[in-house]
Amino acid sequence: MRRYRDDSAALLGLVEEDRVHRDLYIDPEVFQLEMERLWSRTWIYVGHTSQVPQAGDFITVDIAAKPLILLRQADGSVRVLMNRCAHKGTKLVYDFAGNTGKTLRCPYHAWTYRLDGTLLNIPLKQGYDGTGLRETGLAAVTHEVYRGFVFARLADGPGLREYFGDSLSSIDNLADRSPEGELEITGGCLRYLHNCNWKMFVENLNDTMHPMIAHASSAGTAKKLWEGKPAEMPKPMAIEQYAPFANDYKFFDDMGVRVYPHGHGFSGVNFSIHSAYSSIPEYEQAMQRAYGPERAMQILGTVRHNTVYYPSLTIKGAIQSIRVARPLAADKTVIESWTFRLKGAPAKLLERTVMYNRLINSPMSVVGHDDLHCYRSAQEGLAAEGNEWVSLHRNFRLGERGEMTGNGTSEISMRNQFRAWREFMAP
Repeated sequence: MRRYRDDSAALLGLVEEDRVHRDLYIDPEVFQLEMERLWSRTWIYVGHTSQVPQAGDFITVDIAAKPLILLRQADGSVRVLMNRCAHKGTKLVYDFAGNTGKTLRCPYHAWTYRLDGTLLNIPLKQGYDGTGLRETGLAAVTHEVYRGFVFARLADGPGLREYFGDSLSSIDNLADRSPEGELEITGGCLRYLHNCNWKMFVENLNDTMHPMIAHASSAGTAKKLWEGKPAEMPKPMAIEQYAPFANDYKFFDDMGVRVYPHGHGFSGVNFSIHSAYSSIPEYEQAMQRAYGPERAMQILGTVRHNTVYYPSLTIKGAIQSIRVARPLAADKTVIESWTFRLKGAPAKLLERTVMYNRLINSPMSVVGHDDLHCYRSAQEGLAAEGNEWVSLHRNFRLGERGEMTGNGTSEISMRNQFRAWREFMAP
C-alpha cells in the first residue's frame, strides 16, 4: 500500500506546528521516503579528512541506504564515490577503512578503476567489441569539506553554506580549540545499535527535560557519591563528567537553546554541563600563545552542550566528541561515536575526551543506556492506540521561524527539526 508516496498532503500533514504524528517514527514507508528525499537532498556527514591521510586511504559509509567511499586522491584531495562497480554492481570495498593502493579493483570480475573513479581496465576487453557497452566509471557524489569535515549530498539541494549557515560556528569552535587550528580523529569508533527511529536520538540531543529523570540512577548516583566532599578536593574526572547530568530543571532551563534554519541548533547558549571542568593550565597557555589571551578566552569560553547538524551529525566542541546517526530501518539506528585529538594540545585533553566517550557514549555506558531504554520504550509505546500524536507544545509560540534563541527546556529544537523535515520531504 502506497499510503504516503501517492498522497503528499497526507505525508506533510504528519507534521503540525506543535505536534507530529506517530507514523513519523514507526511507518516503514515514511522511513523509505525519508531516505529518498530528506537524507538525499540534505548535507550528510561522511567522515573527517584525518581518517584518510595517505593516497589510496578510504573509509566506507552508507547514506540514505546507498554505499559510499570517501577516498584520498594522489593529489591530496578527497573524493566521494558510489561503492558500486559499473559492471555487475558489486561493492568494491567492504572494510570500514583501509588502503586500496593506486587503483580500485572489483573483487568479482577485476574491473579496475583509478582513484578518481575513472575506468582503467576491463579484462578481455575485446569481448565487448561491437556490443554497445558504455564504458563508465564510478559515480561521483557531490561533496564539500569544511574544516576537515566531509559532507555529501546525493540529490539536488541547497549549497553547503546556505544549508548550514551560522550553525557552522560550532564546527569552527571545535577546530579552533586546537592551538594549531586542526583536528584529527583518534582511536576507533564506538558503534551500537539503537532499536528506535533515528529521529528519537537526534531530538534527544537537545531535550533538557529528561536528564534529571532518565539519568537519576546513573548520574544521580555519581552526584551523591561526591556530596559532602571538601570544596578544595580535586574531583575525579569521572565525577566531573557524570554528575552534571543530574542538575535540576533550572540549570538546564537557564542554559538556553539556539536554532537555525534547516533544522540545526544547539543547547548551551549561556553555559553547559561542560562549563565546570577543571582547568588544564598548560593547555590554556598553549591557546594563549597561539591566539592571544582575548581570543583564547573567547574560544574556550564557548562550551555548547550539543550541536545538531540535522539530520545526521551531532558534535560536542567542549569535549571534542561527535556522534553520527546512521539509520537502518524505521526502528533501527546505528549510532557512531568518535573522538578528536586537538593538534598541539597536551595529552590531558585527549584523556578527558576518551574518558567522556567511554563513560557517556559507549555501548557500556550507564548514562547511554538510560537513553537507550527510553528510546526503545517510546518506539514500542507508539504502537499503542488512543493517541496518534506526539506533543511538541512546550514553550510553543506562533510564528517560530529562522534563527531564534529560547530557554533551555523549550521544545523549539524539535519543532525546528520537523519544519526542516517538511521542507525536504515535499515531492
